[in-house]
Amino acid sequence: MTKKQNKKIIAGLFIFVIIIVALAIGYKFLKPQPVKGEKAVEITVVSADQSEKIYNIQTDAEYLQQVMDETEGLTYSGTEGEFGMMVDAVNDEIASYEENSAYWAFYINGEYCNYSISEQPVADGDEFRIVYTVGE
Repeated sequence: MTKKQNKKIIAGLFIFVIIIVALAIGYKFLKPQPVKGEKAVEITVVSADQSEKIYNIQTDAEYLQQVMDETEGLTYSGTEGEFGMMVDAVNDEIASYEENSAYWAFYINGEYCNYSISEQPVADGDEFRIVYTVGE
């Protein structure tokens, strides 16, 4: 390799590192922050048969997974992945994407959740829907 090629490689690596650092800093400051203190939260679970079970919770939890852990009568299971927990069962009802393209969709205040349950902040008055969904 020539000196010119080495300089280009080093410059490229330097720029790559700068971009990674900038993205990490942006993520830290732009992701939703948890809310401290007591809050009232509602979770509605919509099963495959479209029946609904509503849970009203008073909690100090800062993230959805903590709220779900505290909610009496609500059970869930799943597997941890690189983007957080992939919930595959709620209240003993399994949604299997491999078998029938089914999954549990999570919504907050009518909008699709963009974070895993372990990273989804909770604020007073939030309404969550956990919906059994069959993909196409």
